[in-house]
Amino acid sequence: MCDSFVALPHRTAAGGMLFAKNSDRERNEAQALEFKPATEHEAGADLVCTYITIPQARRTNACLISRPFWMWGAEMGANEHGVVIGNEAMHSVVAPSETPALTGMDLLRLALERAASAPEAVDVITTLLEAHGQGGNCGHLHPFFYHNGFLIADGREAFVLETVGRSWACERVCDERALSNAYSIGRGYERVSADLAGDPFDFAERFIDLERDGVSFGRGRCARGGQLLASHDGKLTRQAMIKVLRDHGAEGEAPDWTPEKTERRSICMHAAEGARRSQTTASWISEWTPDGVVHWVTASAAPCLSVFKPIVLRAAMPEKTYAPTNKFYRQARWWKHELWHRGALCNYAEHLASITAERDALEAKFANDAHATMRSPERLSQVIAGCWREADEAEARWTGGVRHDGYARCGEAYAASWAEHDRVGMVPPR
Repeated sequence: MCDSFVALPHRTAAGGMLFAKNSDRERNEAQALEFKPATEHEAGADLVCTYITIPQARRTNACLISRPFWMWGAEMGANEHGVVIGNEAMHSVVAPSETPALTGMDLLRLALERAASAPEAVDVITTLLEAHGQGGNCGHLHPFFYHNGFLIADGREAFVLETVGRSWACERVCDERALSNAYSIGRGYERVSADLAGDPFDFAERFIDLERDGVSFGRGRCARGGQLLASHDGKLTRQAMIKVLRDHGAEGEAPDWTPEKTERRSICMHAAEGARRSQTTASWISEWTPDGVVHWVTASAAPCLSVFKPIVLRAAMPEKTYAPTNKFYRQARWWKHELWHRGALCNYAEHLASITAERDALEAKFANDAHATMRSPERLSQVIAGCWREADEAEARWTGGVRHDGYARCGEAYAASWAEHDRVGMVPPR
C-alpha cells in the first residue's frame, strides 16, 4: 500500500512543482537509499532485473532511488534530468500475473535510467510493459501480486499512468493530484494502449476490484489526500506536503490517537496484527526550485517519527551507512531508526509529542541551509552532510529517552504481532 502526490507549479506557493510519496511495505522490509551514477554500457549488453533479463540501454542516467532491500527495482526515485516517479499497487478484477516478469518497481527504475522527461518516462514504461509484461511475487514474507500505477513528474508536466497486465491508460495532471492503491483514471485519459482504443470509457470503473479496495481503503486514502492538497487553495509548500505524508486520517486527529487504534489504513501507515501488515517504510518529497531539485527523504519508516533530510543529485551524498537487509544491523541507518520507532510505539502519543517541536525545527533549519547554498555545490555538499549528522544525533537522543517495555501497554494481539516481527528481524531488546 502506498500514496503519491503531486502539485503543478501554478498550485504551489513558490511556483515550483512538488512531489511526495510514502512507500508502504512489510515491517522488516528495509529500504536502501542509493545513488546510481550515469553509465555507458556495451552494445548488446543484458540487464538482470528482479526476475527477468532484458536488453540493456547504451547509456543510463544518474539516479537516486529508494529500493526494498531484495529488489532490483525501486519504490520511488529521481534522475539527473529532474524526472521523479512513485509507483502504487493496483488491484483489478483482472487477476495479476504470478509468472515472473518485470515488476512495477523494475519499470519505475528503468524509466528513471532511460528517460529525460516525464512524457519520455511514460513511453519507456508502456513500451517495456507491452514487450515484457508485469508479474511475479512482490511481497516480502507474504506473497503479494498486483498490477501497477505510477505518478510521474519532471518539474513542468506530470502524468498518472495506470496499468492492467500489458494494458494501460495515461492521464495528464492539470492541478494537484493524489494516487493511492486504487484505479482512479476515469474517462479523462489522454492516451490508452492500442488494445483499449475505441469509444471512451471509464478506466477505473471497468478495472477496479471493489472488494479488494474495501480492504486497502485505496479510494478513501486517495480522497483524503486530494482533500488535504486542495485545502491549501493553490499555495502548497514543502511543509504542507510533509504534513500530508504524516497524516493519520480523520481518526488520527484525536489527541489520544495511537497506531494501535487505527481501524482503516491511512497515508502515514502503521502496521498491526492480521491483514494490516504494511506500514510506511520510507518517505520522499521532491521540491523544484529555480536553482535545481531538492529531494527530502526520511530513509526510515514512520514519517511521523522521522526527520526529512535534503539530497541534491549534483552534490555529494551524505555519509554512507551499510545497506540494510531484513535483519537488524546497528550500522544501517534504517534499522537504527527502528530502535526509536519501535520503542516509541510503546507510548506513542507521549513520545510523538516530545519530539514534534524539535523535528519541525530541524526540518525548517535544513530547508533554510539547503536553499541558501544551492548555487555552491561544494558548500552544498557540506551543508547536506551536516543536516544528516544533526538528524542522526537527534534520533540518537530520542532513542536514548525511550524505555521499551516489550509493548506491554499495548493490546495482546498488537503486542504479539510486533514482538514476532522483532524476533524474526533479530531486533535486540532495548
